[in-house]
Amino acid sequence: MTSLGFLYPGHSAEDDYPRIEQLLGSDIRLDLVHTDIGEDAHRVDALRRMGAPERLAAGVEELRLIGAESVVWACTSGSFVHGWEGAHDQVRALARAAGMPASSTSFAFVHAVRELGLRRVAVGATYPDDVAGLFADFLHTAGLDVTGVRGAGIITAAEVGTWGEQQVLALAREADREDAGAVLLPDTALHTASCLPALEMELGKPVLTANQVTVWEGLRLADRRVNAPELGVLFRREPLVQA
Repeated sequence: MTSLGFLYPGHSAEDDYPRIEQLLGSDIRLDLVHTDIGEDAHRVDALRRMGAPERLAAGVEELRLIGAESVVWACTSGSFVHGWEGAHDQVRALARAAGMPASSTSFAFVHAVRELGLRRVAVGATYPDDVAGLFADFLHTAGLDVTGVRGAGIITAAEVGTWGEQQVLALAREADREDAGAVLLPDTALHTASCLPALEMELGKPVLTANQVTVWEGLRLADRRVNAPELGVLFRREPLVQA
């Protein structure tokens, strides 16, 4: 049994994780510990406080007791708002506190895009435009070409968590660009585990979503690879090769 640990802020779309665990269909357990979200606001100052070292460190002892082999800070905006170097500092501190390999959803997106052999991506973010722009900046620093950014202007994770499949599909369609090799939907408060095949069929290209890449990153840290096509192109064994 491989146990993967996740620090998930608050309560919005955490039910994606048991759904993904079921779809993995393997000897893999996804263990969530909820962190204190503080102020629920897609605002830079609030997001920086949400990902503060002491908030993340508070959850790692429970993950150690569970027997987790890796830990991922399951939050995109609470990592990329610190910038490229700050996000690295964040996961280094988390790894030291947890005593195991660590990462975050922001880095999961970068690693997943590289895994698929892609470079050009479009972003469909639930966030206000300024926060969505910071994610694009993060991806640019990683060497990716962001061909377009669509922000939905939602302030709270609680509201994002109420979105259904049709709203998710609409955001992905609005964000898509012809020259993008994939569309990224960066918010772990967004339910996407049940609609990944529909997203990729609708757009005709890979769609990477926050909870999906977060689990994939945990598997990568634990040196596990799982073939689960229901979770999208990313979970097929053969990587897609494209410029």
